Amino acid sequence: MIDNGFSIKETDKRMQRLGVAGSDVSAILVTHEHGDHVGGVARYARRYNIPVWASYGTAAMMKNIDSVQCFNSHKPFELGGISVEPILVPHDAREPTQFVFKSNHLKLGVMTDTGSITQHMVDVLNDCDALILECNYDREMLLNGVYPESLKQRVMGDWGHLDNQQAIELLQHLNTATLQHLVLAHVSEKNNSHDLVLDSVSKAIQCDRAWLEVIDQEMGMAWRNLTTNIKSNETLHA
Repeated sequence: MIDNGFSIKETDKRMQRLGVAGSDVSAILVTHEHGDHVGGVARYARRYNIPVWASYGTAAMMKNIDSVQCFNSHKPFELGGISVEPILVPHDAREPTQFVFKSNHLKLGVMTDTGSITQHMVDVLNDCDALILECNYDREMLLNGVYPESLKQRVMGDWGHLDNQQAIELLQHLNTATLQHLVLAHVSEKNNSHDLVLDSVSKAIQCDRAWLEVIDQEMGMAWRNLTTNIKSNETLHA
């Protein structure tokens, strides 16, 4: 599990939709200490006796968790046979990370909550078989929206979030031909729209709009399978 900002009841409900239970979770990886990402971690970890992993900086900010396993944000580590490579990102938190997961010659990237693109991000995310990528806001909608000016500046800043065009810019630096799945995430309900995200990304990378998916904040998304090739039929459930 990556992050958890929900109550135990809500988390269990979302897990049940995917056919899994809290007792099936072997670890919770925390990207950073903001409440919408860590608010439910401590309760869920205690309920199901799940180890929590975070960078040293993030762990130092998580005061309500009994114990945290710390990883070096510059080095890959292994959990349950899956290689986990942290990616340090520019975001307004203590030591925020995103992740790349590798198993059975498959590579899954998760990149949300970052305010700008770095060469390190491009290097680590290249040649992914699947990518979950933040498209948080449309710049014009944010500028003309209801957020106070200070919040607008935070979101748009280099340590805030990626807008649609920044996400497209990142994709244009990657080899998207290797992607079996591209899922667009962290889409603002007030400063963006699913249609706008799907239209702009599909046009920019010249893919079928129906091939893309935007994660719904209420319903989440279904499981996706990654396959190495037709002959081996090895899969990574993601």
